[in-house]
Amino acid sequence: MSVEIFGININAINFEDALNKADLLIKQDKIAQVITINPEMFAEAEKNKEFADILKTSEIVIPDGVGVKIALKLNGINTERIPGIDFARKILEKSAKENLSVAIIGAKEEVVTKAVENLLSEIPNLKIIYFRNGYFNNDNDIYSELREKNPQIILAAMGSPRQEFFIHNAKKSLQRGLMIGIGGSLDVWSGSIKRAPKVFQATGTEWLYRTVTQPERFKRIFPALPLFLVKALIYRFKRSK
Repeated sequence: MSVEIFGININAINFEDALNKADLLIKQDKIAQVITINPEMFAEAEKNKEFADILKTSEIVIPDGVGVKIALKLNGINTERIPGIDFARKILEKSAKENLSVAIIGAKEEVVTKAVENLLSEIPNLKIIYFRNGYFNNDNDIYSELREKNPQIILAAMGSPRQEFFIHNAKKSLQRGLMIGIGGSLDVWSGSIKRAPKVFQATGTEWLYRTVTQPERFKRIFPALPLFLVKALIYRFKRSK
């Protein structure tokens, strides 16, 4: 099921259905973009029409941030939150079982190298055929390398909105690939940053843990999150008239 909020259609489906939808695109050799959306992305879309258009045209948009889950609930939609890091990990595990090829792009050289090393150690038969850091000046050079390798799954960890633009433009150059923006996942997979304890993950308050342990994130979270929820409430009242 797809639901609209602030002009963006979100796939209000559970984790398993999201995986199945992604699996179908992979098996059809489709070129597709997966966005795990959070409140900051909505804020960016409000001031950046090009970014808003990317959100509107992506093949899968799933609610990552707990703020998005709350906003949807305020508008009468009760849906499951699907953390991007967990979704991407499941995609990798699935790819290993089905012998699908993977490319990973992003983060610093030492971070992506260590993340790949850890993933290969933790996920038996994982087939990573290409990886590189996220520091490059010419996207077309990377698209050319991806065309040569022709991976079925591409993970981009460059932060938003950079990774979304990179993926969207890649769709014009590549013939296939399920492409997912994974933000800071490589930092966690490499061990550079510790993920929030399970209790924070289960309650959807990882953002709070990260803000406390990484104070530099405070300006990114606030006032974006509370403002987003206020806007969601106003949006509900306007739609109900």
